[in-house]
Amino acid sequence: MNSNLLQTPIDYLKGIGPNRADIMRKEAGIHTYGDLLNFFPNRYLDKTRFYKINQLQRNSAEVQVVGKIMHLRTVEQKKGKRLVADFVDETGKMELVWFRGHKWIRENLKLNTAYVIFGKTNWFNGVFSMPHPEMELVEEYKKNLRTAMQPVYPSTEKLSKSGITNRVFSKCMQQLFLESGNKIFDPLPKDLLEELHLLPKAEAIFNAHFPRNQELLAKAQFRLKFEELFYIQLQLLMKNLLRKKKIKGYLFEEVGQNFSDFYEKHLPFELTNAQKRVIKEIRKDLGTGAQMNRLLQGDVGSGKTIVALMTILLALDNNFQACLMAPTEILAIQHFNGISELVESLGIKVRLLTGSTRAAERKEIHEALENGELHLLIGTHALLEEKVQFQNLGLAIIDEQHRFGVAQRARLWKKNQLPPHVLVMTATPIPRTLAMSLYGDLDVSVIDELPPGRKDIKTVHRYDSNRLKVFAFIRDEIKKGRQVYVVYPLIQESEKMDYKDLMDGYESIAREFPMPNYQISIVHGQMKPADKDYEMDRFVRGETQIMVATTVIEVGVNVPNASVMIIESAERFGLSQLHQLRGRVGRGAEQSYCILMTGHKLSADSKTRLETMVSTGDGFEIAEVDLKLRGPGDLMGTQQSGVLNLKIADIVKDNDILKTARYHALQLLKEDPNLEMEKNKIVRFTYSQLVKNKNIWNYIS
Repeated sequence: MNSNLLQTPIDYLKGIGPNRADIMRKEAGIHTYGDLLNFFPNRYLDKTRFYKINQLQRNSAEVQVVGKIMHLRTVEQKKGKRLVADFVDETGKMELVWFRGHKWIRENLKLNTAYVIFGKTNWFNGVFSMPHPEMELVEEYKKNLRTAMQPVYPSTEKLSKSGITNRVFSKCMQQLFLESGNKIFDPLPKDLLEELHLLPKAEAIFNAHFPRNQELLAKAQFRLKFEELFYIQLQLLMKNLLRKKKIKGYLFEEVGQNFSDFYEKHLPFELTNAQKRVIKEIRKDLGTGAQMNRLLQGDVGSGKTIVALMTILLALDNNFQACLMAPTEILAIQHFNGISELVESLGIKVRLLTGSTRAAERKEIHEALENGELHLLIGTHALLEEKVQFQNLGLAIIDEQHRFGVAQRARLWKKNQLPPHVLVMTATPIPRTLAMSLYGDLDVSVIDELPPGRKDIKTVHRYDSNRLKVFAFIRDEIKKGRQVYVVYPLIQESEKMDYKDLMDGYESIAREFPMPNYQISIVHGQMKPADKDYEMDRFVRGETQIMVATTVIEVGVNVPNASVMIIESAERFGLSQLHQLRGRVGRGAEQSYCILMTGHKLSADSKTRLETMVSTGDGFEIAEVDLKLRGPGDLMGTQQSGVLNLKIADIVKDNDILKTARYHALQLLKEDPNLEMEKNKIVRFTYSQLVKNKNIWNYIS
């Protein structure tokens, strides 16, 4: 179908009209012929089989029967009346029942005439009945364009009330195929269709709406899902290729004194194989002359910071400066303290710049940056300010990248003539399927191995009724000299929700662990930054044994002596949040524990989340479960990116199709990176339309 026809407003389709078109626009997002064509059924009624009345089973199944109405009667009941018809075939009799719409039914039903009926059966008083059946005269049934698999389209209350029923959608779809079915353009190249035995586009679209059988439906769906994912992957891969071609980067050819000295003499522990592999991938990027744009994923405690530091040392060895930007002051300070200690003996100058940095100190930092004395600047958003000018910035590292907007990150690019190499790090494991679709234009490195000697954090689920035992356990741990986090989901009590709030919790813990024997810190998002830092600092220095907090401690506190994490109302947290919170303990040599506290009333999803946390510490496994529970939109806020606004594919369920699509997009680009070959003419044309329209399905159909 050509793109002009696809853009035709839905008002022009026979049988719709302006009123219906208006409701379809508002309720279903259907503006054009193209939108309607890609408004896919969410399920199908399998009408491949006709039953005889004597074959019906008492299992409330949906069945299809051919027969005649012999008699209509009204039956009184407690509230109102019901209309009952005797429906017969050559094997027996059943009843059809209506509780409303009697007048219309009486006027329109034909007695002693063959009908096809469809619906759920009930067994009552020794007779089968079917309430409010779908009915069609046999002669009409034979005439209509239909398949044995009847599509059921997504609906809303407003659509139903406006008379835009499933039947209306089916008829509109039939009309659309009658008008345009032979004009559907196929955007996949012939050799790909042949290699994967894919249905032609027109046949696939038709069978997605009116499948002749289950096998054809599966083939049609595979074909359409593959196409959608193929062009999304092609778009991401092309973006990556273009960036590598067009965006020149600084060449880091030297592996010099800083890197070698640190690796040989100051490395605090043996690197894991995963860390070595990632450093190799980064070194390869830095030697190409193109700008590096790499995502580094690693679970909490997997050693991303050491990889980041060794990348910084490579920049310094090549006479470039580097910066590391973190989303919070606490995390920036932690990076500053940790890295300063590691490079102390190398003579590398490191400074910290945050919102709290005093004016006089800022001035010093700005001068040292511009004259090249300062090698590494660590900080928060303050790094993005206009005044922050580097002499020669070659590397920018961004921690917990999802906390920064695209525009903020882009401001770092302008800190030098050529954009610096960029390494973005995240401790939020992103399922591979999602990473492929969200960050397909980035090169992704994964540290999927924890340093040796790290003990697994023992995770248990306890109900509120076990609280006294939990308090006793806390006392024992504090006696051993350990520290404890207690995290709450809310700051103030909510009338609607029966959850422990922070202030209540703080008071009960203060009663249970009274001064002067115990000291308690409290930290939440509504405190002044200075107060928050003061309380956090007391805990870091070991002056307080218990930290009562909200999720502000989710990212960035490193207290090796803290061995217990108690999460109150754990059912209120998402899986990735629970995993991040758990990662705040287990940083020292001692055995650490995570206790998930809940009430007894738990939803099925909550139970799954808690069971997952107890059974595994693998962040990627947890992320996969989270993706299945919440879907891609919720998990990463991806709907705003537009990339995953999918019409038929589902990146969770269609993981295998996604991998196949990415593989074939890669193969095609390896052979023909500029899409210049004659056989890829269709792909080039489709890709150009896709880039122009920003929405794949406005064109590719």
